[in-house]
Amino acid sequence: MKRFDIMRRAARNLRQAKGRTFLTSLAIAVGAFTLTLSLAAGEGARRYADNLLKNNIDPRALFIVKDKNITSGGPSSSLQEYSDDLASGSRGGTIQMLTGKDVETLQARSDIEHVVPLYRLSAKYVMFSGFDKKYVAPLTYYDASVLSDVAAGDLPKLGQQIGDNEIIVPEDFLETLGANAAQMIGRTVTLTVSQVTASPSQEEVKQAFLNGGEAAVQALVKPRTKDYVYTVRAVLKKSAMAITSNPQLHVSTAAAKVLNDYIYNGSADANKFVGVTALASPDHDPAKVKDALQKDYGFTVQTAKDAQGLLFTFVNVLQGIVAGFAALALIASVFGIINTQYISVLERTSQIGLMKALGMSRSGIAKLFRYEAAWIGFLGGALGVGLGLLLGWLANPWITKKLDLGNNSLLVFVWWQLLILVVSLVVVAIVAGWLPSRKAAKLDPIEALRTE
Repeated sequence: MKRFDIMRRAARNLRQAKGRTFLTSLAIAVGAFTLTLSLAAGEGARRYADNLLKNNIDPRALFIVKDKNITSGGPSSSLQEYSDDLASGSRGGTIQMLTGKDVETLQARSDIEHVVPLYRLSAKYVMFSGFDKKYVAPLTYYDASVLSDVAAGDLPKLGQQIGDNEIIVPEDFLETLGANAAQMIGRTVTLTVSQVTASPSQEEVKQAFLNGGEAAVQALVKPRTKDYVYTVRAVLKKSAMAITSNPQLHVSTAAAKVLNDYIYNGSADANKFVGVTALASPDHDPAKVKDALQKDYGFTVQTAKDAQGLLFTFVNVLQGIVAGFAALALIASVFGIINTQYISVLERTSQIGLMKALGMSRSGIAKLFRYEAAWIGFLGGALGVGLGLLLGWLANPWITKKLDLGNNSLLVFVWWQLLILVVSLVVVAIVAGWLPSRKAAKLDPIEALRTE
């Protein structure tokens, strides 16, 4: 028989056992459905992350630190050699800090520009105009290399700073304040910051008491504070995609320097920074600048592409986990195909004997059962992919709205991935049907004809 005739005969045989064929195909469809959604979600997440980085992060952005532990999980708590550059980390342990001299060295390089130290800012308390309560809120500076979405107000173009008298408020704070985003624009925010000073010695306390009594001692030990007033320019929109929430007030880099200088003036932490942000010069490749900084100073550097790779790794791991469950379903379906084909061989033993008696070769018999397995794999793959496409078409608008993805879709189907998936399932089904087809091909025609 010709190959096309064998394929038609295989399809006709399956139609004669519709229920069994459908149930076996359905087992494959479960794995195909899961893999289809896994591929679509992975592709959608990668495209979203790629668009997010391309449109909201300057590709020339660099993050430079002296202590590699900062980018690999936090400060070190192990025994290490003492250095004047050591400082306590936020999660315990110590970290190597960049000094003012390090920052000046970086600013003098021709392959990077816009070098801004990571100022360590803190406010004793914060007051918003129109509200009579004092609040404690984290504070940072506005990173011009990252563009965020706003709930109200506006932000400058990527690469441009906000005004030195302006501040940006996160939408997360509005629930506590009981205000909406539009109401916050134009309000003033007063930051009361405390100066970090060394504890006075006993001699200094004694001298203060002799000169001015108890009031002088209290003035000596009481940290000095100063108020800085800013106007709200924008309210940062809360992202539904954020894994963890870390809302902060944002001031300009110039304002951050003023605050930092006041807070640490005269202290041991003056002119020390966790790291710096910078931009590779327009005519320099960020990756080559990274290598040069690591070679010249031993600094740890991360580029925007590194951040993209980190996100893609996270997406790939999640996608792999989901694909693993789909693979388990496919493994179960393989045994289902083997079982179905074995039963088919037993039920059609006399038919196999008749086909052999009429001159059909052993290879033709084997092909017939392999094509039946291939049809089962194709039907299961097509059904699973079709259901995945249908669910994606129905669920994408809801997911996009729920996760606030804008013009992006979480489930993105790529035709060649789906084609490869269906072809792969057909191959898997053929492999699963190899043993039953081999058994059918080896049947003795005389003994087969005797079987009732």
